[in-house]
Amino acid sequence: MIGTGVFTSLGFQLVDIKNTWSILLLWILGAIMAICGAFTYAELGTKLRRSGGEYHFLTQTYSPLLGYLSGWASLTVGFAAPIALAAMAAGSYTEKYLGVNNKIIAITLILLVSLMHMFDLRRSSIFQNITTSFKVVIILFFIIIGFIEPSTTTALDWSSGWKQEILLPSFAVSLIYVTYSYSGWNAAAYIVDDIKDVKRNLPIALIGGSLLVGLLYVLLQVVFLKQAPIAHLAGKIEIGQIAAQQIFGDIGGQIISVLIAIMLVSSISAMTWVGPRVTKVMADDYGLWHFLKKTNKNGIPVSAICLQAIIAIGMVFTGTFDQILTYSGFILQLFVALTVFGLFFIRKKTHFIGFKSPLFPIPQIIFLAISIWILGYLLIEQPKESIIGISILVLGMFTYYFNNKYLKNKP
Repeated sequence: MIGTGVFTSLGFQLVDIKNTWSILLLWILGAIMAICGAFTYAELGTKLRRSGGEYHFLTQTYSPLLGYLSGWASLTVGFAAPIALAAMAAGSYTEKYLGVNNKIIAITLILLVSLMHMFDLRRSSIFQNITTSFKVVIILFFIIIGFIEPSTTTALDWSSGWKQEILLPSFAVSLIYVTYSYSGWNAAAYIVDDIKDVKRNLPIALIGGSLLVGLLYVLLQVVFLKQAPIAHLAGKIEIGQIAAQQIFGDIGGQIISVLIAIMLVSSISAMTWVGPRVTKVMADDYGLWHFLKKTNKNGIPVSAICLQAIIAIGMVFTGTFDQILTYSGFILQLFVALTVFGLFFIRKKTHFIGFKSPLFPIPQIIFLAISIWILGYLLIEQPKESIIGISILVLGMFTYYFNNKYLKNKP
């Protein structure tokens, strides 16, 4: 869950939002959304037990078309976009030290990580567990040193200016960067078939992960703001690198930048691992994507991994970081909101003894209210990226009807 956004998105927020209380409120709202969403997905995942995440949930809750469009979104941007963004961020963090163009670094990382995941599940799991543990240790170290080390210049602003900033359209738009940063909170729901004792372990993974990451994210933003001036941070991707140079000097900053790049590789790995499992479930149901069912002798969906890598590389070539983040964030937020809303219908349809979302329906109402706020402002303030997102879904609708007219749904 600890991914690209926490090391990159603060710079985009600081272009329009300057007050520290406003920034922290953004990240706290993101944590609240993640926890509310985790409550919902934990209940859905223990009731509707099949890998696929929103694809399976929306198919069972609403209709095959909506489920298909969610799967299409996962196939085209849901996982490829985070892979591309993490790779681009890793390139930005290491470009000036390696003397290699950041796009070349990004493409190389995508290819290498995709190749590594094509062998067997055990090897993939070991790599993911090691890199995730490493990531948490480095973040904790960074937070502790960042709070202890005094700073000569700072972006911290504890004035009352937040009262005006939270009413700005840019505050709502900035939330899309934050919700993207938290987007891995639902990852465990995509691989339900691979989880032992789903009723117990899925809620622990979703809710426990959201609580831990929310705390780390908020503390990390305070460190970034404490250690560097706004002029150095605003509009920049490599936020962690800038703060590290202020704390540790040029050499220390270089070391931390490389470590952050390694952490971003972990994010690429997580999406490369999970994404093809969703695609494979969709390929089981629709003949158009039958070729993506192909697995190797160890059951790894090799074709799906290859397609995902190709799409991610295409994004690296054709889009800027903030464009990709915005249009993919729009699509993902839309389907997650529909999934959360779907719990109201599932509770009416099924009787289930097991995990139930605490305080239902309060967490769901909170999640939906913030989601509608974000999506509405994105349509108004970022129409180009929103239209790109909608266009991707319209194209997906054409492929759905093509499949139903000319191909068998169950190949």
